[in-house]
Amino acid sequence: MDTNTGPARAAASHDDAGGARPRTAARALATEAVHAGRDDLARQGLHAPPIDLSTTYPSHDSRGEAARIDAFAATGAEPDGPPVYGRLGNPTVARFETALARLEGTEAAVAFASGMAALSAVLLVRGSTGLRHVVAVRPLYGCSDHLLTAGLLGSEVTWTDPAGIADALRPDTGLVLVESPANPTLAEVDLRAVAHACGSVPLLVDNTFATPVLQRPAEQGARLVLHSATKYLGGHGDVLAGVVACDEELAGPLRQVRFATGGVLHPLAGYLLLRGLSTLPVRVRAASANAAELARRLAADPRVARVHYPRVGGAMVSFEVHGDPHEVIAGVRLITPAVSLGSVDTLIQHPASISHRIVDAGDRRGAGVDDRLLRLSVGLEDVEDLWADLDGALGERPAPAAARG
Repeated sequence: MDTNTGPARAAASHDDAGGARPRTAARALATEAVHAGRDDLARQGLHAPPIDLSTTYPSHDSRGEAARIDAFAATGAEPDGPPVYGRLGNPTVARFETALARLEGTEAAVAFASGMAALSAVLLVRGSTGLRHVVAVRPLYGCSDHLLTAGLLGSEVTWTDPAGIADALRPDTGLVLVESPANPTLAEVDLRAVAHACGSVPLLVDNTFATPVLQRPAEQGARLVLHSATKYLGGHGDVLAGVVACDEELAGPLRQVRFATGGVLHPLAGYLLLRGLSTLPVRVRAASANAAELARRLAADPRVARVHYPRVGGAMVSFEVHGDPHEVIAGVRLITPAVSLGSVDTLIQHPASISHRIVDAGDRRGAGVDDRLLRLSVGLEDVEDLWADLDGALGERPAPAAARG
């Protein structure tokens, strides 16, 4: 379901100092993508958002500054008044956070230096309350899988399918984690049903592949929505970032962990992400149209064993080949053979060798990540040029049965 023309459901808009003011009317997602985080610019006589690169800020009111730091230490709420220190918060990054929260329909968003830093902060927040157990559904992004399986942050994971979530919950369960559509098989889960199965345990949905253009997990019961903002939110392959959209109750502790661990987002990255959001609906729609057409052609191709394309749509296609997937990687010329995804140009990679190499081979295959699976992140090129490149990389078509006989 493409919701890009529907209302972006957010209860408040935020100025660049982090405060909130009542909203008078909901705005469509395409409008929010362009204007959220920028609402105050005209009043300041500005058109483009400024970039604040300061690491520290002067203050002659040390008592007031101490009080604001104490307030942050108590709740993690964004400090009122001028900024204090770059690790505590930055006005440029705050603009991106405001915009992303509005697009996802949540009260807040907290940005980090990468998607893995964002996920790590969530695990640390839940674990700090003694709730170290995580219930998760495979497949996930390979490094997310590894972080949970290895217990690097002291967490313990129970892997299950969506139907087994309720039975897997324990008194010390602090989080349920799903990715839909999942990396790299594009498997989908019923988010509303999963949220119901979680009960009072927060559900975190990795929404990197769908983006808020195609689905808003918070509307279906998720309390945390994770993005590797490196991907579609930035959209141009030139920024590394992560972000969690959530309610303010969870945002406060996430800000405290970010401050304590230092996983902050650089202001220039925040600026690039805010700029990326303005074209997000247009990019996702155009790339999705290309992807749907490539998925159709691949499904009809005898050199391809199976095609994965999600019901929700999107710009990701995965497919299993009859031949050697490494030869396909070596054979592309227009398409870029590289990790990552969500850029304006098309990328292809072999998950079993790269993005999911860190996952145990048995677990990887059990989650549907076949050794012949290729993952295609479709960009904005002309679809005929993309198909011509894929067609050449797939190699010779098999001879018709009559000719073989």
